[in-house]
Amino acid sequence: MNDCIFCRIIERKVPSMIVYEDEIALAFEDVNPQAPVHTLIIPKKHIPTVLDLKEADDHLIGHLFKIANKIARDKNIAERGFRLVTNCNAESGQTVYHIHLHLLGGRHMHWPPG
Repeated sequence: MNDCIFCRIIERKVPSMIVYEDEIALAFEDVNPQAPVHTLIIPKKHIPTVLDLKEADDHLIGHLFKIANKIARDKNIAERGFRLVTNCNAESGQTVYHIHLHLLGGRHMHWPPG
């Protein structure tokens, strides 16, 4: 996916502040943070939206959540609390069509969020 910014980050064609990487996923700091901690967690496999997930991707989603837990602990926000957000399609606010989790923390989160 040459036009996908996240795929280009995975390929190291676009610089980013990477905080975690393994063979399945990558996590990096959001360039437009909405909280003191705002990390994006993405699979290396290009999947445009949550609606495009297949049964074979079940392990992938659990893995992304495990990474979120690790980063939350590493950034000392786990006990205080954090939010995980994923958007699906334009009306939800999805602007990059490569599934990802937003890990947000380091401040009080308000509800409702939208």
